[in-house]
Amino acid sequence: MRQLLILFIAFYSFAAQASVNFSDYFCNRTLRIDYFHTGAYLEDSYSIDELRSESYWGGSHVNMIDTMNYGNYLVKVFAVPENMLIYSRGYSTLFAEWQTTTEAKITRKSFSETVVIPYPKKDVRVEFYTRDGKGAFQKKFEYTVKVGSYFISPEKRMPYPVFDAYISGSPSTKVDIVLLPEGYTELEMGRFISDCQHFAEELFSFLPYSENKDKFNIRAVLAPSPESGTDIPADSVWRRTLINSSYYTFDSERYLMTTDNKHLRDLAANAPYDQIYILTNSTKYGGGAIFNYYSISVNSNALAAKIFIHEFGHGFAGLGDEYYNSSTSYNDFYPLDVEPWEPNLTTMVDFDRKWKDLLDKKTPVPTPEDPKYHNKSGVFEGGGYVDKGVYRPAHDCLMNSFKGDKFCPACQRGIRKMIDFYTK
Repeated sequence: MRQLLILFIAFYSFAAQASVNFSDYFCNRTLRIDYFHTGAYLEDSYSIDELRSESYWGGSHVNMIDTMNYGNYLVKVFAVPENMLIYSRGYSTLFAEWQTTTEAKITRKSFSETVVIPYPKKDVRVEFYTRDGKGAFQKKFEYTVKVGSYFISPEKRMPYPVFDAYISGSPSTKVDIVLLPEGYTELEMGRFISDCQHFAEELFSFLPYSENKDKFNIRAVLAPSPESGTDIPADSVWRRTLINSSYYTFDSERYLMTTDNKHLRDLAANAPYDQIYILTNSTKYGGGAIFNYYSISVNSNALAAKIFIHEFGHGFAGLGDEYYNSSTSYNDFYPLDVEPWEPNLTTMVDFDRKWKDLLDKKTPVPTPEDPKYHNKSGVFEGGGYVDKGVYRPAHDCLMNSFKGDKFCPACQRGIRKMIDFYTK
């Protein structure tokens, strides 16, 4: 009976996707919705900031409905007259991480955030959902977009030239990455171009990206900053840069992020994109990534290649951190009574839908830290920043440490699944 129910749900999901014809409902450009996400520990609210019309749509024209169920948030778009779901995407934001910090228990904050959707031909209702403490999405806010409104701005606020680092085809059938420079001056633009080419070379040197090179486009926005580098608050280093990135996000030294959502999106609007990646001009170890939001890492650290491939795993494929010796200030990031949405972490609440099928029948669950299992898929305790209660699929992997140079089979499958979603 359970198998029949699963088959019915899968068929219904496929039928819903197939029923959305892109050209019936959308134009080939972007509607950008900027909003404010406000709240504190365990509570949040949404309010609209502004709407913008942007020139390019980098996403699929086929897979309009999200089937992954990833992310802390979900946006749904309904055609108003028919009340029909025509687009949805899961995503995460920095706000969700902030909510797990100690600061969120004593104060409230607002974060500027953005969702992008293909530009609708007719009025639509946009619904915003937050995942609750039990892992279910709860509707928090809705907003009706009047597509003929003269308050939807077409202004291009930060126009800059774009460099093609690697192009394999139309944005509608490729994973489109836009690279943004952070802390490169006008005189360092040549270095940024070189770093972008190096980014592409390194990306395609790791499986499974190397076998899917023909499914990617990589473009770079040539936008110089007034000063070189980025902020390092603990060292009293402050630099005037376009994206205003900074180390010590949430007081974690290596966590290099930005809350300047407006400038980030204004720069990204110069090219079609599915994923935003910020290259920061710095030698200091650091980076970060938010699923379906943005990724960021440094250009000149000795581990730069593995840092950006690790962070892209978060931002693109929704992979979780498999290490458990972090100095992050998160509290209860993964409740042990809820199955994480990330495909490479489990609390064993619902392990059947994770990587159970990849295990050898003789591999014990949980899997002991015995050398004979180090090169096999297993269920190893320790992951998601804690040493107990959260499990990872391999003894080591690029989502755990940089000792090796490959993703484990579960992570590779997760990446392939996401590539297929954008390109098939």
